[in-house]
Amino acid sequence: MKRATWFVGGVAAGAVGAGYAKRKVRVAAAQIAPSSVVRSAVTSVRSTSRTVADAVREGRLAMRRHEEEARARQEGRLVSLADHVEPGDQVLVDGQPVASGRVIVMRQRTTS
Repeated sequence: MKRATWFVGGVAAGAVGAGYAKRKVRVAAAQIAPSSVVRSAVTSVRSTSRTVADAVREGRLAMRRHEEEARARQEGRLVSLADHVEPGDQVLVDGQPVASGRVIVMRQRTTS
């Protein structure tokens, strides 16, 4: 009886193991199928292109800000708040105290 029990247990374990292995092989084969590889590559390229486009957009925006600040500094429209604050005065931005040297005021251009 012991042998029959071990034999039946081994057959059951073998069947379960074979079924599990078959499922794993089927899933792996589906992942490396040409259509799946192409789909994965297209998804990856789209994601990367969006990331690059966002980075370029952000870079252009930062460039415009820096150019406007440089132009304002050159035209004398850029004023540091530290030049207009007395020692001991406190500067608040959105209700939070900040160092006056970190605040820059840029005046609008006057169109004439």
